[in-house]
Amino acid sequence: MARVFWTAIAIALVFSNWVDGFEGYYEHQFNETELSLLEAHEASLSYAGSNLLLVGLTLVQNAAAKGAVCLDGTLPGYHLHRGYGSGANSWLINLEGGGWCNNIRTCVYRKKTRRGSSDFMEKEIPFTGILSNKAEENPDFFNWNRVKLRYCDGASFSGDSEDETAELQFRGQRIWAAAMEDLMSKGMRFADQALLSGCSAGGLATIIHCDEFRGLFPVTSRVKCLSDAGLFLDAIDVSGGRTLRNLYSGVVGLQGAQKNLPQICTNHLDPISCFFPQNLIASVKTPLFILNAAYDSWQIQSSLAPPSADPHGYWHDCRLNHAKCTAPQIQYLQGFRNHMLNVIKDFARANQNGLFINSCFSHCQTERQDTWFADNSPVIRNKAIALAVGDWYFDRAGVKVIDCPYPCDNTCHHLIFR
Repeated sequence: MARVFWTAIAIALVFSNWVDGFEGYYEHQFNETELSLLEAHEASLSYAGSNLLLVGLTLVQNAAAKGAVCLDGTLPGYHLHRGYGSGANSWLINLEGGGWCNNIRTCVYRKKTRRGSSDFMEKEIPFTGILSNKAEENPDFFNWNRVKLRYCDGASFSGDSEDETAELQFRGQRIWAAAMEDLMSKGMRFADQALLSGCSAGGLATIIHCDEFRGLFPVTSRVKCLSDAGLFLDAIDVSGGRTLRNLYSGVVGLQGAQKNLPQICTNHLDPISCFFPQNLIASVKTPLFILNAAYDSWQIQSSLAPPSADPHGYWHDCRLNHAKCTAPQIQYLQGFRNHMLNVIKDFARANQNGLFINSCFSHCQTERQDTWFADNSPVIRNKAIALAVGDWYFDRAGVKVIDCPYPCDNTCHHLIFR
């Protein structure tokens, strides 16, 4: 299969930019705490095609009475496309990703974007990949009720606090609960099959809320969770610091997330540690599938080698294009992969869980059609991601696959930035 390279604009730009090829996604002063160009580019790839299914935005009308509002106080929302036939009583809930905000400045900025206010959300979005309604693009879930829950709180649907002075509402946990209640009233309570999924910050939210989601349904229902690109590691950056831990410290503290993180973790670890999936996954009781690139592009750019940890720019070229990494840099990134494999050892021992770790420089692979299910999709042992997830969800086969180290996989859709 041909190796596919996607080109985006450099993540480290500090002035206003239009994302290449996708007007309407406007970004400003990027750093690791704000909405990354990478995630905006992921969204833009969804639009590359014709005959797309566009699904309208539904606001959760009774959410305000519950205090379940976006950062700016507007109503939260979701996009729902109804299932039919054999999928009429099956539900797929997809939690949108999009980074975090960890201080007043970044949250005030965020509340003027679609990641902090429904006033700025697109009124309709394309459903592709795992959300597609075409059997040839989404063989196992095409006729399910499929929902994308919009992300407008900045703490992976986990905060519950406010800052009156800055006029900020941190209500992610309430948004989660209000949306689930609304969807239950619209037929999800009758589900005999359900799957909670999400990518990036939404993949982390999926792990945090997985057992809560299971609790919504009767024990007779088949309920599982899928985290895509959500395995954010508590890693040491190239300067010896902990960029991501510092970011998460701000998120958890500012947004009051600690009381909504799984108690089985917070009983013995500090709340910041319990925002890291590596300290949560082994104790999730519900069957969970972890899909992640071993060389996650977002983590390389924003956690391992962000400009703040690389003042002399030694990592600049490697950060944007893996082909420009030196041998010592590749060796460092192999260490990151080894860290990831160590973190999932206990998780992988449980028969009910699933695993797909491919040796790609990418981020989010379920919502893009080219990586989810297409003629040249990434594969491990000749199995595409959509088929691996389907086999695991329906118990057709156990799926725990880990790719050989880079550069052995020629089916990757690497992300390259310029």
